[in-house]
Amino acid sequence: MTLHVTDLGPLDAPVIMLIHGYSQCGLSFLRQHALAETHRLIIPDLRGHGQSDKPLNSDAYNRSEPWANDVKAIMDALDLQNPLLLGWSMGGWVVNDYVRVFGDSDIAGIALVGSSITTGQKLPPEALAARTNNPDVAATAMREHDLAANLTATAKFVQVCFSIPLPAADLAFMTGFNMLCPSEVRDACRTRNEDYRETSATMTKPALVLWGQHEQLAPAPMGEQAIATFPNATALIFDHSGHAPFWEEADRFNTDLAAFAETAFRQVQGAAA
Repeated sequence: MTLHVTDLGPLDAPVIMLIHGYSQCGLSFLRQHALAETHRLIIPDLRGHGQSDKPLNSDAYNRSEPWANDVKAIMDALDLQNPLLLGWSMGGWVVNDYVRVFGDSDIAGIALVGSSITTGQKLPPEALAARTNNPDVAATAMREHDLAANLTATAKFVQVCFSIPLPAADLAFMTGFNMLCPSEVRDACRTRNEDYRETSATMTKPALVLWGQHEQLAPAPMGEQAIATFPNATALIFDHSGHAPFWEEADRFNTDLAAFAETAFRQVQGAAA
């Protein structure tokens, strides 16, 4: 596996790793690049996505170990000390995978954006119904080989991530990089059924859980379940966002993330003193 990783900011600055969601890539976080003035940003393309390698076998995606090992490999290769792991949507599951396999001793904390601590059939019933009954969210044609149907479904899926219609240029740009993810990868990722609650309940590091008020992909019960499970959790709701508050309310998002990260990094430094 070769992973494409963007590395921005001072090498000796506190580290935030930004992990994108299903079918997306590191370009999702273009509006967070401003944080590189004060933080080192590590932004990978996940396996199967963007410019990273794309094995097509399902067992490269349908369990915790491959995802967790990728995060650990990035941390080891770049000698990252106590990074804050942020995961958007499916990226939050990758963060959960890392904590499940390696624990939280080598990270400063986690942030889940429009994500959850259960997936698939193990989601809260209200959330599962919302994700299943909206055809643009379910986006089943994104997993098909019919290119026209796949492309149409992908464009609708991208748009449903946002609370208001995207400008045409942004929609085209995002649909383009979403199309880099093969249908086999999408299928293996979207059909996971995971329950991370036991792992989440034992976390010792702080957790930030945030979502948009107009969410369609990760309804509030998913965030509320996470808040109720993490021992040291903070919730933030973005009133003018859908599934992508880091894009729709980028200035506030960056300010809130930096503040949470500072608290998490300070706790690590205090524990080491």
